[in-house]
Amino acid sequence: MNWEKGTKGVFIITADNRPIIYIISDSIGETAEIVARAAASQFNHGGVDIRRVPYVHDPLEIPEIVEEASAFNSLIAYTLVVPELRDILVKEALKHGIPTVDILTPMMDAVAAVVHREPKLEPGLVRKMDDEYFRKVEAIEFAVKYDDGKNPRGIIRADLVVIGVSRTSKTPVCMYLAHKRIKAANVPLVPEVAPPEEIFHLPHHKLIGFTIKAEQLHEIRRERLNTLGLTSNADYASMERILKELEHAEEIMRRAGCQIIDVTSKAVEETASRVLEIFFRGERYGR
Repeated sequence: MNWEKGTKGVFIITADNRPIIYIISDSIGETAEIVARAAASQFNHGGVDIRRVPYVHDPLEIPEIVEEASAFNSLIAYTLVVPELRDILVKEALKHGIPTVDILTPMMDAVAAVVHREPKLEPGLVRKMDDEYFRKVEAIEFAVKYDDGKNPRGIIRADLVVIGVSRTSKTPVCMYLAHKRIKAANVPLVPEVAPPEEIFHLPHHKLIGFTIKAEQLHEIRRERLNTLGLTSNADYASMERILKELEHAEEIMRRAGCQIIDVTSKAVEETASRVLEIFFRGERYGR
């Protein structure tokens, strides 16, 4: 067993005469490594070591990597989307007599032939897509966990917080924002319950209040009670109760200094678009 100084100063362990598959990638190199391991498994792994060299973007790095590989019984497998890097790698490997396997280009060429478009040739797109997907899932889970003021800790962790009385579309808007990878929490405002103190310490663009015309809220709540099989005469849907809640909510919003959106007759998408406008403008200008 020998210690050798590998590319970028990293020491690697090599066995005498054990073949090494070098994985060279302009991203993390995971795809090529999976393929290499799958192939090696057909030979009971064949005593093969795998050495991954990720994030190769500089053409000047390649000769150094290939020269290192030339000291061993090696093979180079690569996923490089930039043609210049591929050409340099193949040329350098040929100079040292090292076989190469292009994992990505044949598949890209085949896809291009059926979609009739040229590839973007941008490294790391799969990982970027995965990151966006997981951020969206995380935001959706956040919206569910911190819906309807279930846990005040969500207020501090949220990208933004929506406040307002019941039935002002707080939850649907937060879920819509989650699909835009925004972590949104919402807090109902009820006269009998003091609002969480945390909302008064948020930057103004991260706290947004929803209000609505009393008449429309009255109809929405009556319909909600009917859907639940309850009498529409309940205090929850009375105009007196609604006016009291709206007055209380507006007072809280004034104290907090947040922007207020009137959601009367607005679709969820329209309200969410206005929320995003306020949020991103605040992010941009720091207010």
